[in-house]
Amino acid sequence: MEKMEHTVLKEQKGDRIDKVISGLNEEWSRTQVQQWIKDGNVLVNGQSVKTNYKSNENDQIVITIPEPEELDVLPEDLNLEIYYEDKDVLVVNKPRGMVVHPAPGHLSGTLVNGLMAHCKDLSGINGVLRPGIVHRIDKDTSGLLMVAKNDVAHESLVNQLVEKTVTRKYKAIVHGIIPHDFGTIDAPLGRDTKDRQSMAVVDNGKHAVTHFQVLDRFKDFTFVECQLETGRTHQIRVHMKYIGYPLAGDPKYGPKKTLDIDGQALHAGVLGFTHPRTNEYLEFEAPLPEEFERLLDQLKNNR
Repeated sequence: MEKMEHTVLKEQKGDRIDKVISGLNEEWSRTQVQQWIKDGNVLVNGQSVKTNYKSNENDQIVITIPEPEELDVLPEDLNLEIYYEDKDVLVVNKPRGMVVHPAPGHLSGTLVNGLMAHCKDLSGINGVLRPGIVHRIDKDTSGLLMVAKNDVAHESLVNQLVEKTVTRKYKAIVHGIIPHDFGTIDAPLGRDTKDRQSMAVVDNGKHAVTHFQVLDRFKDFTFVECQLETGRTHQIRVHMKYIGYPLAGDPKYGPKKTLDIDGQALHAGVLGFTHPRTNEYLEFEAPLPEEFERLLDQLKNNR
């Protein structure tokens, strides 16, 4: 079993222990953490506590993370939009609103459910909840994902991500008018110390680089293409907010007064990688979703 340690921060003083722990990983639900506490998998200063324990600054928390349960993830015919497929890899265009992989309490309607119905051979490296998943995009981000159909392909694609040789370009609508045609944001990302369920630019964060190019400017918004050099959680959303141009519609990092869109205006439009078996470079492009195109038309008409 994996263990994780955390020292309670000053701003977390007085927070319930289950809230503090669930904020350390966006994939951990409060209900899941509460069960870990009840099962004795959480120690505070070497002692078991109850789920309503109020944290003190500098409390030493040790979490023993149980092995994943073999949950019953069922195949579902979700009419996936497959862009490419062979015996090693698959490229799929994920629609806005679809979660990539199941989680306890949310086992249906995900991309993985659809993949399991579409093909029987998926890499098992990431276990029962994430078969074949090499990387992911947020629920409300649309666009292209590569999927591994065997473990050899999985390792190759992960290594390409680590070596920064995968091409990943996103289209986005951001608040404000960016004066520069091109730019690079090089700022480390990590958990927001004031909100552990959000990411932020922090001094001791992980190296993160986003390149952007302005495609069009409107009255109060800018249409941009962002290219990832690294692939940190919420990277584009946090980086664009950091330089003062948050994504339109972003419920976590953007302003409340925004465009009429359910979730951030972000689309993973271009994906390129080297095929694990043939070593051929493959690149795919998915057009903007209708909702995204509608927003652009509105902005163009209101210049």
